Amino acid sequence: MTMMTPYLAGVRTPSSAPIRLAILTLLASIGAAQAQSASDPASPAAATPPAAVDNGRIAEVVVTATKRSTSLQRTPIAVTALSAATLADNHVQTMLDVVALVPGFQATAQGDHGVTTMTLRGIGNDSAKTEYADPEVASFVDNVYSPRAEGATALLFDVEGIEVLRGPQGTLWGRNSTVGAVNIQTVKPELNSRSGYLEGGIGDYNRLGARGAVNVPLSETAALRFAVVHERHDGYVDYQKFPGVPADQQRAAYLASGGDPAAFRLINPNNFVSGGDKYSAQDQSAARLSLLWQITPTLRWNVAYEKFIDRGTPSANLMQTPRPGQKHYSTLSDSAPWINRDSHNVRSRLSWDISPDMALQYVAGWSKYSGDMRFDQDGGTLVPTSINSPGIFQEHTTVDSNYKSHSHELLLQSVGVRTVDWQVGAYYGNEKNDIRFDIAGMKGTEDGSVNWQGSFIQPDQTVDTSAVFGQATWNITDQWHLTGGVRYTHDKRVHIGGRGYTWAYDASVPQLPLNPNIDPRDPANGYQEGVPNDGRYSDNKATGLVRLNYDIDRNNMVYASVSTGYKSGGVQDRGLPYQPETLTNYELGSKSTFLDGALRINNALFFMDFKDFQFNSPVSFSDGSRGLAIENADGAEVYGLETEIAARIAKDGRLTIALAVLDTKLGRLVAGSNDYALPPCTVDTRIATCLDVTGNKLPHAPKFSTTVQYQHTFRLGDGSTVVPRITARYEDDVNLSVFDLGPEDRQKAYASADIGLRYSKDKWWVDAFVRNVSDKKIKTSAFNGFGPWLAQYKPPRTVGINTGFDF
Repeated sequence: MTMMTPYLAGVRTPSSAPIRLAILTLLASIGAAQAQSASDPASPAAATPPAAVDNGRIAEVVVTATKRSTSLQRTPIAVTALSAATLADNHVQTMLDVVALVPGFQATAQGDHGVTTMTLRGIGNDSAKTEYADPEVASFVDNVYSPRAEGATALLFDVEGIEVLRGPQGTLWGRNSTVGAVNIQTVKPELNSRSGYLEGGIGDYNRLGARGAVNVPLSETAALRFAVVHERHDGYVDYQKFPGVPADQQRAAYLASGGDPAAFRLINPNNFVSGGDKYSAQDQSAARLSLLWQITPTLRWNVAYEKFIDRGTPSANLMQTPRPGQKHYSTLSDSAPWINRDSHNVRSRLSWDISPDMALQYVAGWSKYSGDMRFDQDGGTLVPTSINSPGIFQEHTTVDSNYKSHSHELLLQSVGVRTVDWQVGAYYGNEKNDIRFDIAGMKGTEDGSVNWQGSFIQPDQTVDTSAVFGQATWNITDQWHLTGGVRYTHDKRVHIGGRGYTWAYDASVPQLPLNPNIDPRDPANGYQEGVPNDGRYSDNKATGLVRLNYDIDRNNMVYASVSTGYKSGGVQDRGLPYQPETLTNYELGSKSTFLDGALRINNALFFMDFKDFQFNSPVSFSDGSRGLAIENADGAEVYGLETEIAARIAKDGRLTIALAVLDTKLGRLVAGSNDYALPPCTVDTRIATCLDVTGNKLPHAPKFSTTVQYQHTFRLGDGSTVVPRITARYEDDVNLSVFDLGPEDRQKAYASADIGLRYSKDKWWVDAFVRNVSDKKIKTSAFNGFGPWLAQYKPPRTVGINTGFDF
């Protein structure tokens, strides 16, 4: 093969043609992505870069978005890469902290399951959680797919970098990367290095944090790394006291509700939570043990075991308009919250340099997750005046949930600079889930009569997916590059034995709130079996990529691409099938470096045609039963522009800007949901209430959003430094559901800021910070299924200080 002459990284030639300057000025508004640091986990050298000389340029960034180590500015993909330093400066602990750093990225933590759902470029699904559905944004840790966000990506620690790939990534990254993928790279062991770090921190809400890592050489060819983290703080939400109601008023209200006079009892104020763990508390710990074994000069193995423990509490549903005299962050709760989650993960990567021209990688992963939790769904919306009225006691309890998965990927790829760069691979993944979750529903209080309650038991749900894929880049000349790729995927889903058990309104059975000690499968307990959920689904799909990129010079590149994404269909409640969803993304991009390397501007202009969007929601069926319905919308259209800018201001200033412009439109969809007060459904006779949302904006897709960060290094005479920084974010108003039911169902436009100050000397540092300085109340979800509007919110203002040292 003819060998191509590569560009030398960092070498710049003067721009001489006025027409080229005009083209670059135009393309600065239509291109791809920017980053701050990442490295190839397969390369031992990448883990210990040589000391950089400060030449006034922005440091070169290496990404693995194409499953190769490439310079960010030479990678024709919209990708944001966040370095360990950037993550530390922004006190990133979870994916919720990452979103502000990436254009067009949104994430919410839903309290009823305590998991994170992600939206990218306006595409996502708040119901894609637990056993409900798969996400549109795929999560990977060290290239291993993490099917459930409540497991591997729950707490980020000892992370080398995070890459967020925007747009369909189905060819190389595969399953459920319909609109993007997030790849988290952990820090790997280093040969012949005895090093580490230790840090701790405190803050308001009794925050206490500690983390550290140590690298230990075992021999000339092997090394271990051990990393730990613990983060805790009290909940943000206080408990309200039951205000008390005179006995005669309680009796009158009870009789007016139709209660049996012989069964009258006074409200028990002890049924309302007054102490213990508050909602939105964090209590998470994790540990990871990693091994690097350089078996031979050409064969190396990275393997890691990770354990994660969560004993915090879920987020609370809060009244958008608090009752008079009550604080915003407070709730009249009759359900004490808890989360018990444990996950185990093993990730392995075996890399073999077969020859100077070819390499083989085998990436495998295994994970096990188990957990239970309880959550107050009704949010204390109405103060009861008797045990039976008004309002409702509704409690969600995940009695038991278990998820096991394993995956295997074999990747063979060319190495070095060639006329055709290629890679081919095969993938297999399996997931097995089981869950029981209960919804207890009583009129008024937990001592009232049954309103509606049900237990949903899914003992055996399995997913099998297999795929083969290939991608090649033809380096036509030193400047023109044509890439094509295709992936063929086969998916199989099986649901066996799934049932919903609902209250049968048998007057002979005592009316008690459903709890884990009640077996709903026993008719003597007053429950009836619903329609079976048994079903099977099998389908296959080919997805692909065509991309042409042109290197204008060593500092400027443009590209155009068409790519497709795919998410499998499956089986929903009642054994009914739902169809797969597909997405076609058309994108123009540019990546440019100016001012002798001191300024980078990367942009992406895109149009996405989304077909058969899977909308998930809890509904009441026309026969009176309840369950989850998954509908396929005709589709959605999304137009957008993303821009990322990184600049050095003089020698010691660092400025980054990320912005996104979005315009979304939902295709034909008649949607139902018990979470919202909707009119009776006359279009779809299967469900009780619904609304035609055709043409509405997609939720969590602001028309404009931007994050601006600036930090400046002040160098003191004793060799120490002081670095103040500010991160400011602005976001237009945004819908919180597809229904768009007015201002309560939206988050209005807002601006917020985080500030920090870091002092460093030698290997010791101390860092103080304030997050959400103006204490903005920022909604992430909203609903009115219980009457008054409720919402979940981002955290209020928090203050903290961390300190640590390297050794």
